[in-house]
Amino acid sequence: MFDHHVHSTFSIDCRVPMDLSCQAAIAAGVTEIAFTDHVDHEPADPGHGFYRYEAYRAAIEDARRRFGDRLTILTGAEVDFNPRISAQVEAFLASTEFDFVIGSVHYDLDGELIYPRTFTGRSLDDVFRPYFADVLAAVETGWFDSIGHLDLPKRYAPGTHRTYDPLAFRDLLRPIFAAMVARGVAFEINTSGMRQVPRTSMPGPAVVRWYVEAGGRLVTTGTDSHAVRTVGAGLGTTLAMLGLCGIAEVQSFRGRTRTPVPISQLVPVAHGPA
Repeated sequence: MFDHHVHSTFSIDCRVPMDLSCQAAIAAGVTEIAFTDHVDHEPADPGHGFYRYEAYRAAIEDARRRFGDRLTILTGAEVDFNPRISAQVEAFLASTEFDFVIGSVHYDLDGELIYPRTFTGRSLDDVFRPYFADVLAAVETGWFDSIGHLDLPKRYAPGTHRTYDPLAFRDLLRPIFAAMVARGVAFEINTSGMRQVPRTSMPGPAVVRWYVEAGGRLVTTGTDSHAVRTVGAGLGTTLAMLGLCGIAEVQSFRGRTRTPVPISQLVPVAHGPA
C-alpha cells in the first residue's frame, strides 16, 4: 500500500515527526510512504520561507536508517503552484532532488487561500473556473509527477455552496485530462475528503471515470495526513473505487521515475478511518 502524501514537522501546519508517521505506516500495513511537506512560494502563505530542504533531507536519511528495513521512505514535496509564483517554483525544482513531487493549487486569483471566505459573494463557478485554469497551467509545466486534490475547493465550500457537481465543470476537466495524458502527469486520489466535510475523495469516482474515458491511467494515492491516526486512512476503499472506475494500477516512484503496480498486488491497510 502506498501513502504518497504525508506531512511532517517540515510543514508549518503539522506537528508530527517523521518517526511517528513511519511507525503508524508500518502498523497500518503501508509499505511505501512519501513525506510531501509543503513548499510555499506564495508570499501571503503562512508557510512562506518555513521549508528547510537540507534539514528535511537529513531527517529522511535518519528515518531510512531506523525504518528502511520495514518501510520504503521516499523524498517528496507538495509544491504550491499558481502563475504568479511559477518562476520561484521552477527555480526551486531545478535546485533540489526528490523521488516524487505533487503540484497543488491552494490560492485563488486574488491571492487568497481557498477557504470558506473565498466563496463569500461568489458562485461555485466563480471559484472553480479560475481554480481549474491554474490546475491546467500546473499540468502544462510538466514539473510535477502528480496533481494534488484535483477538486480541492469542494473541501472548503461553506454550507451555502455545498452543491458542487463535477458534471457542471466537465468542460474544464477535459483539457486537464488531455494535458495529463500528453505529459504523463498523474493525479492523486486524496483521501482526506473522505474523513472531512465532503465525505468523498478528491477527486471522486465520476471524475476518475471521465479521466479513464479520456485515456488516462496514471493515479497516485495519498492521505494528506497531518496526524498519526490518519496515515493509511481510506486507501483500501480508494483501491476498490479505482478498480470499479477502470484503473488497474497505481504508481510507485523512485527518483522521479514511476513504476506501475497492479492494484491486485496491493493489500488493504490493517486499520484507519475511511
